[in-house]
Amino acid sequence: MYFDSKDALAMVEELRASYNSGKTRSYEWRVSQLKNLVKVAEHHEQEIVDALRSDLNKPEFEAYVHERDLPTSPSRTHSIHIYSHSHTHTLFFYLSVSSSTMGSMAIEEEKQTAANPFDEEAASAVVKELRASFVSGKTRSYQWRVSQLKGIVKLITKKEREIVDALRSDLSKPELESQVYEISMLNNSCKLAIKELKKWMKPEKVKTSIAVFPASAEIVSEPLGAILVISAWNYPFCTFIPDILCFPVLSLDPVVGAIASGNVVVLKPSELAPATSSLLAKLLDEYMDSSCIRVVEGAVAETSALLEQKWDKICYTGNGRVGRIVMASAAKHLTPVLLELGGKSPVIVDSGINLQVACRRIIVGKWGCNNGQACISPDYIITTKDFAPKLVDSLKQELENFYGKNQLESKDLSRIVNPHHFARLTKLLDEDKVSGKIVHGGETDKTNLRIAPTILLDVPQDSLIMSEEIFGPLLPILTVEKMEDSFDLINSGTKPLAAYLFTNKKKLKEHFVNTVSAGGLVVNDTTIHLAVPSLPFGGVGESGMGAYHGKFSFDAFSHKKAVVYRGFFGDASIRYPPYTKGKLRILKALISGGISSIIRALFGWPKA
Repeated sequence: MYFDSKDALAMVEELRASYNSGKTRSYEWRVSQLKNLVKVAEHHEQEIVDALRSDLNKPEFEAYVHERDLPTSPSRTHSIHIYSHSHTHTLFFYLSVSSSTMGSMAIEEEKQTAANPFDEEAASAVVKELRASFVSGKTRSYQWRVSQLKGIVKLITKKEREIVDALRSDLSKPELESQVYEISMLNNSCKLAIKELKKWMKPEKVKTSIAVFPASAEIVSEPLGAILVISAWNYPFCTFIPDILCFPVLSLDPVVGAIASGNVVVLKPSELAPATSSLLAKLLDEYMDSSCIRVVEGAVAETSALLEQKWDKICYTGNGRVGRIVMASAAKHLTPVLLELGGKSPVIVDSGINLQVACRRIIVGKWGCNNGQACISPDYIITTKDFAPKLVDSLKQELENFYGKNQLESKDLSRIVNPHHFARLTKLLDEDKVSGKIVHGGETDKTNLRIAPTILLDVPQDSLIMSEEIFGPLLPILTVEKMEDSFDLINSGTKPLAAYLFTNKKKLKEHFVNTVSAGGLVVNDTTIHLAVPSLPFGGVGESGMGAYHGKFSFDAFSHKKAVVYRGFFGDASIRYPPYTKGKLRILKALISGGISSIIRALFGWPKA
């Protein structure tokens, strides 16, 4: 029977329906399916052997040994995985975005100076120099890694005022936000890596099985090689999701992980924050080892030149549209990617809570994080129809307490990053089906690129503001009949980078954690999971892939190398040809049986 794209689509829809029903999440279902695999291996062993003989003319002995995964320890002799490469169906969906797509978009770039363009040739030269440093082995030592991490700490400490001024210049960011969300978090990230690095670098000892006795094994973390870290870059005339980095200085956070892992790194900071980009280039050249760590400034042309090179991993922060371009470029070299792509992060607000505290935490997560221009800022609120008026009144009151009556003029709010994103946000507000839904704010100042904190109630779900990540100071509120409906509403869209819930109900918390898929969840607060170094930070689905933060950053830029050590003692002849029934019987007993089975096999006794 012919299996075409229509059949594939039907199969995927059926599987997704089963997944959405929740049946695969239970422990019982997972164990039952694993036990069924064990039954397949045990009850259809001869059929598997015959199929492998038919496909590959594989000897029975090899079929048994190499197609059945060895148990992880002598006590787990029935943990069996079947790998049948001819009968496993894996569906890959590959979206190809050619490099010509980038050129066809309307792009306004800063003009290159003819004397010193950064083109593919220049990018290739940079990568070649960095790889030479990596091959020399200097980045592998503990001493080099710590010295570079200490260099970042020194940079932060000595140039704190310059960093604050650059962020003020680029984003009109209040000093407190710069200190809390950029400088302090980066400083803590470095200090944690310095403190834990010896432990992270130490090989991890693991158990071996009786099948390889006598032997020892360990997992060694080795650096990947050359890493490209791209802070978001922009298509200025594009009216889709904005491409500014959440926190410009925090673009160094994945760099910390790449250095701690022993890699060479190129950082491409966002051109939308030119003062910060220029400062990063100057300071990293001054405080870091420039033979291993480089900064490349510029816009689309420079990023395109970098993406043409072969890297060992690419880390990109931005939107899904550009993320697809990055991923397509990486695919040409089979380069793995770490993508942090944002999304529409919802806030569910239940009744029966401390409403004042909840509203304060929503406000600081939305408008106190770069005035909503942050990847994990609350994007919209869901609450019940009955509770919505109380929520709106409380939000209005706390906004006035924080930012005064004339919030458009508040010095504690960042401005919009540039005129293009200002125009994009005002377009969302001016849509006919949305403009009448404003219940607070809505004032704009085009000259100074300022938009007041704005709340909208009951906006249509098919409006522009609900079809893309807002990335600005606009906060729609959607209403439902009962709180449980909010989970269906969230799950009907793409998976967000973060999701937040305010409630005192235990069952609602459990339902939220078990049914909402997002990069990270927070109950009764917003955005604070980013400040927990023991938690991974990353997306899922269209909000990204991979994670970093603390130890997860070290792991993200390391290869976990499996190593087995054996001596020359205990060399068993049963593993070598010629294969006999006696050897097969003993080997089966070693792999799948207990002590009694091994004794029976050695003496040729029948099974009990």
